[in-house]
Amino acid sequence: MIKGLFLLDPKPYDMIYRPQVRQQIQQLVDIYAPLQTSQSVATDPSVLSQAEVIFSGWGCPTFTGDLLKAAPHLKAIFYGAGSIRYFVTEALWERGIIVSTAYKSNDIPVVEFALAQIVLGLKRYWHHVEHYKQDRQWKPLPAPGGFDSTVGLVSLGMIGSLLAERLKTFELKVIAYDPFATQDRADQLGIQLCSLEEIFQRADVVSLHTPWLPETEGLITGAHIASLKPGATFINTSRGAVVREAEMVSALQARIDLCPLLDVTYPEPPLPDSPLLKLPNVYITPHIAGPNENECKRNGQYVIAELKRYLNDEPLQFAITRQRAAVMA
Repeated sequence: MIKGLFLLDPKPYDMIYRPQVRQQIQQLVDIYAPLQTSQSVATDPSVLSQAEVIFSGWGCPTFTGDLLKAAPHLKAIFYGAGSIRYFVTEALWERGIIVSTAYKSNDIPVVEFALAQIVLGLKRYWHHVEHYKQDRQWKPLPAPGGFDSTVGLVSLGMIGSLLAERLKTFELKVIAYDPFATQDRADQLGIQLCSLEEIFQRADVVSLHTPWLPETEGLITGAHIASLKPGATFINTSRGAVVREAEMVSALQARIDLCPLLDVTYPEPPLPDSPLLKLPNVYITPHIAGPNENECKRNGQYVIAELKRYLNDEPLQFAITRQRAAVMA
């Protein structure tokens, strides 16, 4: 039986690797030491000396060259969450260590959250809530609704693609911007590819799913926000830094008809004096789109399925290459 370790923070350990999941893993892998954390392996890296596989999640340490020297037998890291950017290094890639992530499982709650916000946005739900609270007028506002309206998606990575698939069940037009998307891919998803400018000009709801990379920082400008249709909704469940926040604030101050639904900001959380907290048409949630509590159970199931493929010498479904990691969130 191969040897392995759990290496992550205690809270995500309890959320991702529930007792039943741990039991299944321990039937397949010799977990030879108790839960390890970034702090414990920094204090005593020798605990890594026997591990062929590591089961991780939020709180994974950065695998520097020095840390990898302490893990001479390490062949695979199974990461029960999404983004791996913060812990992978060139040293890890050079070692040829497999990195598998539960990113698809991690993305499903984001898709569900965005879909709910899109449907509510098409009804101008938040406008109605605020309108009634302030004016006490029981009067529907003009809203595009869910038939023959236009939804714009910015980026067609895993989340954007899954969302496009879910939107097929609605009688909507779906347009998308993604410089890497092919026409064949767009045809499979039943969407129309457009320029970024067109997305903001044409869509009744725009949903942003662009990863935060050096190339995408500040991608969305104030001009994009200002060009939105009257009463349009802008949803951001990706990262706040993809939007030029100061420019967005200026645009929103002039366009109180718009409805930004921001699950992410930059910085996060917003500073106490952030103008975003004072604008009556802005709705901010504390980065809740990703998996919470029960939703993390799914991540653990993805890890188990991938572990079984690894042990059976079958192709892994969620292994990430160095090249792919460079363009992922």
